[in-house]
Formats: sequence, C-alpha cells, structure tokens
Amino acid sequence: MPLPHRWLTALMARYNGSTVLIDCGEGTQIAIKEKGWTFKPIDVICFTHYHGDHISGLPGLLLTIGNSDRREPITLIGPKGLEKVVDCLRVIAPELPYELKFIELSEPKVSINICGLTIEAFKVNHNVTCYGYNIILNRAGKFSIDKANENSVPMKCWSKLQKEDEAECDGVTYTKDMVLGPERKGLKLTYCTDTRPTQSIIESAENADIFICEGMYGEKEKEKQAKEYKHMTFYEAANLAKKANVNELWLTHYSPSLIHPEEYMNDVRKIFANAIAGKDRMSTTLDYTIE
Repeated sequence: MPLPHRWLTALMARYNGSTVLIDCGEGTQIAIKEKGWTFKPIDVICFTHYHGDHISGLPGLLLTIGNSDRREPITLIGPKGLEKVVDCLRVIAPELPYELKFIELSEPKVSINICGLTIEAFKVNHNVTCYGYNIILNRAGKFSIDKANENSVPMKCWSKLQKEDEAECDGVTYTKDMVLGPERKGLKLTYCTDTRPTQSIIESAENADIFICEGMYGEKEKEKQAKEYKHMTFYEAANLAKKANVNELWLTHYSPSLIHPEEYMNDVRKIFANAIAGKDRMSTTLDYTIE
C-alpha cells in the first residue's frame, strides 16, 4: 500500500532519448513529476506481474502520455495475458492518440532488442506468474585501423561500420567485425521483485552494475512470512547480490510495516557491503568504464 513519501513500485530508465518503465504502481505519475522527469519519451513499459501494486497506475499514465502530444506507439511487455489485462484497465482510458503494441512472455527467459537496448525477461517465483528484467546496453569493440587494413576495408566505410552492422562500397559488402575489436563491457541493470530467491535471479543478475531487488522484510524473524507469501527478506536479497557478483544492490518493495529500512542495513552489509536501502526518487547515472 502507498504511504506518505512512499509510492508504489516503478522504475524508470532513460537512454538516448528513450525511456523504459518497469511496473506502474499507484502514484507512479506523481513520483515522475516529483523527480522532474517527463512522460512523453516513455517507449516501453514492462510489467513483472499483474498485482494491483504493480499496474494500478497504468490507466492514468497512458492518458497523461496522450495529453503530452505523443503519437508514436508504446510497447508493453509482460506475462501472458497482458493485452487482456490492459484492455480491462482501459475501460477508464478508452481513447489514446497512439498505438499500444504487446509482447506477451511465456518462456522462462526472453530477450528483446528495442530502442537500442536489450531487455531480458526471466521467470521468478511468486504466487502468480512473475518475471524479473535486465536492461542491457551493449558496447561495441574499439575500432582497429590494423584490422580494417588487414581486411581491405576502404577508408570511406570505416565511419559507417562503427555505427552500423554492414556497409556496401563499390559492390562489396563489409561487416563491422572486419574493423572492430572484441565487444567491450557494457552496462547492465537487473530488477526483480515479488519473488523467492531463485537460481534464475543469480544467473540473470550476474555482474550487473545495479541489482534492484525486493526486500519485503528487514526483520529476521519474518523469514517464515516471506516464504509463505513468496517474498524476500533483506538478507536473502543480499545473498543473491553476493552470489551474482553485482556491483551495487538497491533494496525496494518494503512491507508497509517497515517504516525505517535503514535500521537493518548494518546486518545486510555484513553479507553484501555495497547495499543501499532504496527510497523514492533515488537515481544514478551509469557510465561505461574507461578503456
């Protein structure tokens, strides 16, 4: 349930003029406005599952995006049944000036290339079908003059092959692997909530720059409750972060009874040192490592 100064679940990631939203709980619009960000660039909305605290803010958000003069399609991604769920919610938002496109997930792991990003969905373990997500920005290898010359690639194709997969010159097609070195480390954000710890989370979150994970309970005595309702404790999330070798852990999705999550962080950091108690409007900028 929303609390004063704590809205329901949503994450916004921005890259190169596009915005990806994961979940859209009640109050998402207010949180975006409080952050000073905008609605119009939202190109993709992913849903972990269809409990109200993760999707109840959608109809209002769709109407607001329409009022921002957006006309380009928006892609919605979520577990099987997504289009039916959204159609039901749109009873109160029946007319939109843009198209909604749907990608429904049924496999345990799905990879989607969209808006210059790779979005990976991976199944987790809640009491309804639920997915976690990776948002990945791949990074091409460095341009190599030696490699270009070895492959007899004309200089006039070099610039294009640093941006595109192939280039044609004088009737010959050249590919980017003919001028680029091995792919460099890109950026990766992993997000999962409403789940018990699973091997799929460890494998999917491996080496993530930021791992945003539910921590429903900070109280150690509530582990039994976490198991019963298919949620996680702070300490279970920290163990996942440690096993996945992530750079940073942000805890989120607290129980309404958990008013001061920071009180439990000393014990959490004994398991995973770089852990942070998430809060509304918290954000960061991820940059490539210098190579």
